Parts: sequence; structure tokens; C-alpha cells
Amino acid sequence: MNKIKSSEITPEHIYLSRRDFLKSMGIVSASAAILAACGIAPTESAQASVAPASDTQLTVPPSADTDELGGALNSFEDITHYNNYYEFTTDKERVADLAEGYPTSPWEVRVGGLVNQAKTYSIDDLRKFEIEERIYRLRCVEAWSMVIPWMGFPLSKLLAEVQPKAEAKYVRFETIYDPEGMPGFKKNPWYQWPYVEGLRVDEAMNDLAILSTGLYGKDLLPQSGAPVRLVVPWKYGFKSIKSIVKIDLVAEMPTSLWMAAATNEYGFYANVNPAVDHPRWSQGSERRIGEFSRRETLMFNGYEAEVAHLYTGMDLTANF
Repeated sequence: MNKIKSSEITPEHIYLSRRDFLKSMGIVSASAAILAACGIAPTESAQASVAPASDTQLTVPPSADTDELGGALNSFEDITHYNNYYEFTTDKERVADLAEGYPTSPWEVRVGGLVNQAKTYSIDDLRKFEIEERIYRLRCVEAWSMVIPWMGFPLSKLLAEVQPKAEAKYVRFETIYDPEGMPGFKKNPWYQWPYVEGLRVDEAMNDLAILSTGLYGKDLLPQSGAPVRLVVPWKYGFKSIKSIVKIDLVAEMPTSLWMAAATNEYGFYANVNPAVDHPRWSQGSERRIGEFSRRETLMFNGYEAEVAHLYTGMDLTANF
């Protein structure tokens, strides 16, 4: 893994002052991605405990200015005003306007399928999980990227509650289907709505995979996938499905929306791999939003040490 340049490390006094600020609010936050990169599991003192959010939340600054590779965080404005969300529009810079005010409460996520304890979670139920800050890189299949301070909890914790059966091999996720409230459904009728994605169970149980309910210490906005979305940082961004209403444990590999739309371009795994180009463009480099120059794309988006073992013996050139 690339080392962080000493000039890019957050000075200790700034880091500590931020943590004092968080403690004064009853919140202790840390970048679990940094801990995971070092092979250290987050301890109780290094996790954020966030009470159910209100409509007037104070923005909590991240506990670090960079990801573990020294990449600077993108601004809240960048993250919330450059979005792929085809249910609203294919225009990334119009999503925020079209999604403004979209109702995300009340909200329920039904979790079932091949489980012993099917459950339905309200958004308040999901916020009762121990919320952590995870500073992750997001790499879009379109060859742009961001660094985002997510708030969320490991997907494995939710799966543990529903107790997957032995025959469950995959996790299938489904987004809300609302043609009346989301104009993109009618403008893009050729897609097989609702949006569906999936992971293998062992991928879903990896500690890096989280369900996010916020970023920059605030609840997710509609354009970012409110009120709950998946974040899988070693895969291209389209795998991180937004506005989830249903999670099922299944025996057969789910067919995702993009697999159905273009089988020759998008496959099930979609692991970030600079050596495997998209059929229409190179994946060897990326443009970080807010920067003009391009940077080299990292295998598994820089999370190789944490996830490469999941794909031992697989042909990674068949990533798509």
C-alpha cells in the first residue's frame, strides 16, 4: 500500500482538537478505513455513537482531512452536487435540484429471503446501530472519483441480526420504485426498474462494506441515496445502491440493473481494476472531482490488502 506523505498527515494538535470538539457533542469519530488498512479492528472508543438525527443537525467535521493514502476529502458541495441517480435524471449536476425535498421519512427496509429471522427496519431502527465514520474513496466506472467521509455501520451487523441460512450465497438489494416522485423513471423507461444490485455473502460480510445513513456528520440528502445506501469502496460506484427498501438473502446470483442493461459492459463483480478497461474507455486512470490532472487507478481502489483474498483463484480480467 502507498505510504502517506508526511506533508499530508493531519497535524496532531488539529486532529486532537477535532476529537475534543466531537467529544463535547457526545460523538467520538474515527476513520475505520485507516484502522482497517493497518489490520486493526475499530475499538469501542474509536467508533462514533450518533443519536437519531433531527432536521437541524450540526455538521460534524471528519476526524481526518484525508483518506489513509493522503487523498484530501471532497467538499460537501462536491459530494452532494455531482451525483449519478438515474431515477431522477442522467444529468449529474441536476440531480440535487430534482431530488430536493424528496420524502425519506418514514422509511422501511425489509430484510428477508433465506434467513431465520426476517425483519423490517425503520430508519430510526437503522440509526440505533453503532454509527462510525468511514473515510472511503469512491471510484465511478466512468473514471471519476471522490473521497467521502461516510457515516454508517457494517452491513455484517445487520445480516447477523437476521441470521442467514446456510444455503444463502448472495445478498440482493433493491431501491425504491417511485415513478410518480422520481422523474427519471419515465424518461428512462428502457431500464429494468427498480434498481437492483447484489454481493456475494462473503463480500457483504467484509468489514469495509457498510450501510450509510449520512456523510460529513449529517443525514444523507436525497441525491446521495437517503435515507440509507450501500457503500462498497473496492467496487465501482454503481454497486453502492441508493435508497434501499429491500434486502434479500438468496441462493442464485442476482441480475443487477446494469447487468440487464448492458451485459457486455457490466458484470456482477465490478471490482475496481486498472488492468481491465471498460469496453468504451480506459480504467487505468481517473479524475478526482475538483482536480484537473488525472491519477492512476489503484487495484481494488486501494483496498487490496483487505479484499483480495475474496477473489483468490478467480479470473480478474473477467471483472465486468
